[in-house]
This record gives sequence, structure tokens and C-alpha cells, in this order.
Amino acid sequence: MGALNGIRVLDLSRVLAGPWCGQILADLGAEVIKVERPELGDDTRLWGPPWMKNDAGEDTHEAAYYQSTNRNKLSVAIDIASPNGQELIKALIQDTDVVIENYKAGSLRKYGLDYDSLSAINPKLVYCSITGFGQNGPRAEEPGYDFIIQGMGGLMSVTGEQDDLPGGGPQKVGVAFSDLTTGLYSTIAIQAALLNRHSTGLGQYIDMALLDVQIATLASQGMNYLSSGKVPVRYGNAHANIVPYQVFKASDREFIIACGNDGQFVQLCNSIGLPELPNDTRFKRNADRIRHRSEIVEILSQHFLNKTADEWVAAIHAVKVPVGVINNLQQAFKEPQVIARNMLIHMPHPLRENLTLIGSPIKLSRTPVEYRNAPPLLGEHTRLILGRVVSAEKLAELKDKGVIG
Repeated sequence: MGALNGIRVLDLSRVLAGPWCGQILADLGAEVIKVERPELGDDTRLWGPPWMKNDAGEDTHEAAYYQSTNRNKLSVAIDIASPNGQELIKALIQDTDVVIENYKAGSLRKYGLDYDSLSAINPKLVYCSITGFGQNGPRAEEPGYDFIIQGMGGLMSVTGEQDDLPGGGPQKVGVAFSDLTTGLYSTIAIQAALLNRHSTGLGQYIDMALLDVQIATLASQGMNYLSSGKVPVRYGNAHANIVPYQVFKASDREFIIACGNDGQFVQLCNSIGLPELPNDTRFKRNADRIRHRSEIVEILSQHFLNKTADEWVAAIHAVKVPVGVINNLQQAFKEPQVIARNMLIHMPHPLRENLTLIGSPIKLSRTPVEYRNAPPLLGEHTRLILGRVVSAEKLAELKDKGVIG
């Protein structure tokens, strides 16, 4: 019995931001019905390789990308561009609590599947639209992609190495940051609207934009600019407001130090055999170290070349200063803490007995996340879900017409 048990979600979205939101709601116990195009499905079903392999080790053409964001959902294949398909959606809406969609602004109105049309059928409906730029403004009707948003929203200007260093220049984040954070904010907004509905009895419309979320998540970098008027620059793996807080190279490989305050700096210097550094007026306080960033980084960089990363990490970890190695994904998934926190899960899939997926980070004591369904095959649950609103004979007729898959 998940926290959102009894909530029914119609997920009309594709690719990442909307499906990510839908997966979180599904993990929390909601019944999430993913509506996909017959034959093709969600765009990401074709975003391979890599593909999931079956028990015989053969590619299945179930894309890993799709599987990363559609766990616990039920797949229904409906052509929403057809009048019959639209009628099916409207029939489902009568008992639906939430709609998630990420079509271009206003484009579902021509199908009668916009908020005004569907809320007239079900006034309790919470309807969440996710777009690149929102429902108003000069770019509202343009498609929005994470990469473009990371650039426009300023994230790439503060991500990457400095221009005067090898490899310098703007850099996108290694995962679709704007999409994922928009999915998270959308989940929060939907739950807030459901909570409000509990007291008012009414649903509402939610307008989410990737660019809005990207601006919001500039966080300290954004406020650094608003407070100083100085455009932030890229620091690579260093920190704009804290020193030392960056990657250093040992004799064999690189490691990270995240020294968050002056007390930790004293402990750090003692643990690495440089106890005199905190007494140097250039380095005594964090503000001093920021002003003399190049000097302190040079001293530490030369010193760390004398031992291996594991030796430095062990010494620094012993005095409780945040420190760690840089794992690749294979190493990250083998971390004992990751394993202890059940961040890798195993689920049966129709084409594979034991599919490994990344688990949910949400840990609830009374209503824990449940893993009910592996990422579904296209149209796997069409008859199950639509059988609630139309007869078997009608389903067969719609199948013959290509309205459903």
C-alpha cells in the first residue's frame, strides 16, 4: 500500500521529464497508465543500443533508456489523433486523478484533450503540462530540449573547465539535468495540487517549463550574480565559494576534497602533514583562501603527488573531512553503501527473468516504495485498462482500425 495508493495517473508524456515524474508517482503507489502511440510507442523505445538482453543473451530492442524511466507503469497503445482514440481518453478521464502531458503548448486542444476540455468532464482533475518554455511568452510554442535549455538557462556557462585550460569551454551535464529536475518539480507540484484538492474538492492546472526550472536551480550561482553583478565563471571541478573544494591528483589517480569550513581546513592540513598552512594569513579563513585560490591550490596539488589517492583518502577520512575517490558507473554500483541502500533492484520482465534496474532513493517507513511492474512492453496492458470502459467486441473493432495496439 504505497503512499499514493488509490491515485490514478494518465501519463501522455514521452521521453524524459514527464515520464520521470510519472515513474516517481508510480513508485509511490499511484496507478500510472502510460499512453503510447500504436506500433512506435514512446520515442525512447527506439533510443538504442544499448538494448535489454533476454535470458539467452540476445538483444530484445527494448531500449535501456526507456527502461530507466518507465518502471511500475501500465502501457496502453492508443492513437490520440483519431476521434475514437480521443473518446477512449475521455472515458478514462472520468476516473483519473492526474494527467501528465508534454506536447507543445496548446497542441492538445485540437484533440479536445486540453485541460479545459477534460476538467469539464472531471472537475477534480489535476492536469500537469510540461514544456520547454511554458504556456506563455515569446517562445511558448517552440519545442524545448534539455541540451538547449542547459545552454539558454546559464548552466553550461558555469559547467566545464576554464577557457585558458586544456579542455576548457562550456559543458553540459552528463545526464539530462533540466529534464530530470523538471520531472522532480512536477512531482512536487502534482502532490501539492492533490493535497489542495483534498480540502477544496477541485483540481487545477499546472504549467511547468524546463527553462523555468533551469533558472530556479542556478541556486547559489544565480544569487552570486544577483548579489555582486559579476557574471560567474567556470571553475571546472572547483567551487566558486569554497576553497579547497575540488579534484586533486595523487601519484596514481584523482580524488575529491570537499572542505566545507575553516575547522575542517585545520583538520585537513593536520591529516596530510601540512599543519602550518592554517596559520598563514593568506589561508586562515575561507574568504582568504578564495582570494588566494591559486596559491593554496598549487601548494596542495604539489603535495598530493607524493602519495596514492587511497593513502590520502584514508588519512583525510580519519579526521572526518569529506573526501572520496571518483568512481565510474561500474565502481559506483559496487559501492557497499549503494548496495546497502538497495539502490539496485531486480524485477521479472516478460522477456527476461531477472532485470536489474536502479531503485528509488525515497525511503518511507510506513508506506515504502514498491516495485510492482517492470518497464512495460508497448501496449502490454491495453486490453486490461480499456476493458474497464469498453466491451471486448469494441476493443477488437478498434484494434482492427489501428486505433489501439
